[in-house]
Amino acid sequence: MSVAGTLAARATRALARLAPWEPESDDDLARALRFLGWSVDGATVRRAGDAAGVVAGLCVGSPLVFGAGTVGVGVGAAAGLAVAAAARVGPRALATARRTRALGQVPELVSRAVLRMRLTPSPETAAAFAAGTGRGRLAASLRAHVERASGTGRTGLSSFADEWAEWFPALRRALSLVASAGDARPDERARALDGALAVTLEGTRETMADFAASVRGPATALYAFGVLVPLALVALLPAAGTVGLEVPLLAVVVGYDLVLPAALLVASGWLLVRRPVAFPPTPVPRSHPDVPDRRWPAVVAGLAAGAVASFATVRVVSPWAAWVAGPGVAVGVGLVVTYRPMTAVRERAREIERGLPDALSLVGREVSRGRAVEAAMAEAAEALDTATGEVLAEAVRTQRQLEVGVRESLVGEYGALATVPSERARGTAELLALAAAEGTPAGPAVVTMAEHVDDLQHAEGEIRRQLGQVTSTLSNTATVFGPLVGGATVTLAERMSTGGPLSSPLPVAPLGVAVGVYVLVLAATLTTLSTGLRRGLDRSLVGYRVGRALVVAATTFCLGLAATRLVV
Repeated sequence: MSVAGTLAARATRALARLAPWEPESDDDLARALRFLGWSVDGATVRRAGDAAGVVAGLCVGSPLVFGAGTVGVGVGAAAGLAVAAAARVGPRALATARRTRALGQVPELVSRAVLRMRLTPSPETAAAFAAGTGRGRLAASLRAHVERASGTGRTGLSSFADEWAEWFPALRRALSLVASAGDARPDERARALDGALAVTLEGTRETMADFAASVRGPATALYAFGVLVPLALVALLPAAGTVGLEVPLLAVVVGYDLVLPAALLVASGWLLVRRPVAFPPTPVPRSHPDVPDRRWPAVVAGLAAGAVASFATVRVVSPWAAWVAGPGVAVGVGLVVTYRPMTAVRERAREIERGLPDALSLVGREVSRGRAVEAAMAEAAEALDTATGEVLAEAVRTQRQLEVGVRESLVGEYGALATVPSERARGTAELLALAAAEGTPAGPAVVTMAEHVDDLQHAEGEIRRQLGQVTSTLSNTATVFGPLVGGATVTLAERMSTGGPLSSPLPVAPLGVAVGVYVLVLAATLTTLSTGLRRGLDRSLVGYRVGRALVVAATTFCLGLAATRLVV
């Protein structure tokens, strides 16, 4: 366990000692903790959550009681309950998110097992190859099952499928076909292996199609009650006094900047954990050679952009709006500058992945004709005018200059893919290395895998298109519609509060800042939700898109203020 994990476990146990009561057992929480590999049990986590909830309630509610009375008590109680609930729900949500991310590697894992079976019809060898050539939690789980099955006459595929079948039922059928292919005749073996790939892709499509259909209703409800209704109510707040309702400013701030954001986070988390399979990009570490080590350019760029935005907002819109535009633009630009290098690395990796089917097909056909894989790679590099062709050309140069094999030239220390964050590209490299060892018989298998990689890419594209309608609506709401309506309604509230019989005790500046902060939170939350639903959660990907959303949302909010003032 890492140092941070050890410190977190100690802190959890210390908090748990503050709660003398013994909570009821929770099998789901215990299973989530085991999956996460945490060194604390479910009862300790629940007691720690209860104690943390009491502490949070006192810390939040006590300062507010003297100024807000019952509102302070309610806020403190809500904060305490939220912390206690988070301790129970958080680990399960985290385990679900990691499990969902792992399941995105199922098609790749099955394809590696199928490839090995095409060359050597041994399920034991196929299981070991699929586990040994993969990264991530799914491959690690298979490795554990293979190691436990070693020397027992079993492959580990069946027990591995049983472990994950609850979340991906098609996996059991696919691996059963892989295992049965070992004793089948050559023609039956080919059909069984093709069936394993088809079952995997079809299971992924069906699972995600069902999810896309089920998520539209909750997403629409989130859009209505998290965006339309709260922002529309802003314009009505000044008129509340005419019907005997006095809305204190503190209630507005608490509602828009604490309660509503918390509700949005809970709803977004609920939607994200229901996603059955994710295809997140491979993380780009900060140690990547194309990612700068210096952090200060992002800080300087953010502060400079925020200062410019604040100055322009004061001069053109309103002094109070600078408290929204300045921080929004500063944080947004800082995030964009921080994560843009990682995004550029990932875009390069995606370009390489798009060309893999063509590269595999060309190499496979040449190998089938009796040419060596090294010569076939050189031929494909000359024929392909793509990023993948450049990778092959670099690998060929590495082979000649360093006199290394196919695997070392691709994923070795100086390999062409050494710094490319792509599990699919690395899997292809392992395939080519295996083909180099097997010779001409591997040619047809490489061609078949090219077709499978192409099918897999089309399946991922189809899944993202199914989710596109929901995610595009969320993205547009986060960056354009929500901020525009927020700015317009604040202006309407301003006009109404200064318009005679509808005069309101609510000062416009604090009201506008409260709504502006909510607009920025809305932009960050809905952008994270949209990205997570479509691509899966990845820190750099979410950070970059949230940064862009904050800049656009802050700008659009101010434009909404200024434009509405011109016509009202």
